[in-house]
Amino acid sequence: MTSELPYSGCDALVQALKDEGVDLLFGYPGGAVIPEFDALYREHFPVALVRHEQGATHAAEGYAKSTGKTGVVMVTSGPGATNAITGVADAMRDSVPMVVFSGQVGTKFLGKEAFQEADAMALMKPVTKQTFQVRQTTEVATVVHQAFALAKSGRPGPVLVDLPKDVMTGRIATLSSHQGSPATAPTQAPVARVKEVAAELAHAKRPLVVVGGGAVVAEAAHEVNTLVHKYQLPVVTTLLGLGVVPSNDSLCFGMAGMHGSFVANTALEKCDFVLGIGSRFEDRFATDAARFAPQAKVAQIDINPHEPGRNVQVDFALVGDAKAVVTQLLQQLTTVAEHSAWNEQLAAWQNARPLTYQQEPDYLAPEQVVQAVGKATNGRAYVVTDVGQHQMWAAQFYPFTFPRQLITSGGFGTMGFGLPAAVGTQFAHRDEPVVLFTGDGSLQMTVQELDVVTQYRLNLKIVLFNNRRLGMVRQWQDLFFEHRRASTILEHQPNFQQLTQAYGLSYHRLEASDDWQDQLANFLATPGPGLLEVATAPDHQAMPMIFPGKSNGELYDENYPTKEN
Repeated sequence: MTSELPYSGCDALVQALKDEGVDLLFGYPGGAVIPEFDALYREHFPVALVRHEQGATHAAEGYAKSTGKTGVVMVTSGPGATNAITGVADAMRDSVPMVVFSGQVGTKFLGKEAFQEADAMALMKPVTKQTFQVRQTTEVATVVHQAFALAKSGRPGPVLVDLPKDVMTGRIATLSSHQGSPATAPTQAPVARVKEVAAELAHAKRPLVVVGGGAVVAEAAHEVNTLVHKYQLPVVTTLLGLGVVPSNDSLCFGMAGMHGSFVANTALEKCDFVLGIGSRFEDRFATDAARFAPQAKVAQIDINPHEPGRNVQVDFALVGDAKAVVTQLLQQLTTVAEHSAWNEQLAAWQNARPLTYQQEPDYLAPEQVVQAVGKATNGRAYVVTDVGQHQMWAAQFYPFTFPRQLITSGGFGTMGFGLPAAVGTQFAHRDEPVVLFTGDGSLQMTVQELDVVTQYRLNLKIVLFNNRRLGMVRQWQDLFFEHRRASTILEHQPNFQQLTQAYGLSYHRLEASDDWQDQLANFLATPGPGLLEVATAPDHQAMPMIFPGKSNGELYDENYPTKEN
């Protein structure tokens, strides 16, 4: 009788994770993945135990968005996998590299509705780059390495690896050694097309650079800033492009789109050439695709060959890695037309219509709290947001200074993203300040992750804006549904002080007073996790705003009632 082979599929999995350089896994155990978690335990592999599988995926997003590394998740079969879908879909939309391992029933039970069985591959297929199911123990390592390579290549995104229990407990003779998935060479655009775009940019009298999240993913900040400053090109950004060019740069005119600034949206309306770098020109940015940049020729750089022209009509499609293509442009571009008058006009518009806000009696304006956080952190904190009005206030008023600084749910708009994403961000940057801006609606969707903050003593600072409303939906109801506030008034909510203290965090409440800024600075400077509750005016608006169906040039701003909106 031969002795049992020395290694299991779970051992092969852990070795493959080590070979890929994974230093942290976010997970939640269950029956189908007990063997995997046992192998992780035996190997002392770092695991962050979350409190819900959705929290695991959002935490992996925060980790990945703030570092550029691949986030790693492990969940059990059935409800474990289905609970993870929201975060996986969010990662897919925002191009976040992630590998998700889902447990699965044994192969002989597949398709028989066994306990906690779900067809994770079919469920995840629409929201992943690819799904794998390991069917042979000898293939575990190979599939893992394929998954990591795919998650990072091209347009990054999530990949699912489904792990049947009998395959993972099967035995193999050796563990393969692998140096990690090699980085793929950055894709360059055709030189002839780059030359065409360089020629158009060179002759533009009113050029405009649009920086999107793809510039962040491609680590193209140096190249973008070189291009912008060498030729004094004005810049506007998408939500996910904030920080590539610092907010206080004289050439950066802020975020455009639905809640963007007057100058950024007017620049899109009046420019004669748009160079989009890693922007999909989606509907919250190009609010009326048929009238987007009506006076301009448009060039779009994107790694996805199906993206250029998908949302707005473009004149030049540059398919390639943003870093590589901008480098190509720098090689081809030698001079540009005189456009100082255009830059001066943009500065004049910015001075005439800066971002501002209403001061509410007896309340602190949330925008001024965001500004104060920016001042207290010298614009150097990692800023995480949930989704809603507070997300827009943070995007508008925090002074972003570096890429990967804003961690937010962009394309999918997932309430509940913020807290677990902040957990993942703080795990990745234990010695750096991380501030979460959230709302009373969003926080309650994944509030259980406060337990993770306390367990791991994460130095996370949470700023909770409490308006007792689902604020953004309420705003739309007031503007477009004759103030019919259907299911958006939170008539009952928990005592956040008691809730925070129950989870073991320090609690503070910020009131409008002469020393509120000092109180805020002290809160941020105090070591350890804490929550700061800020009561805000119930009907405070996120302004300015482009109404549905309107173009970028049709910005409404109730903060300028005497101006033409």
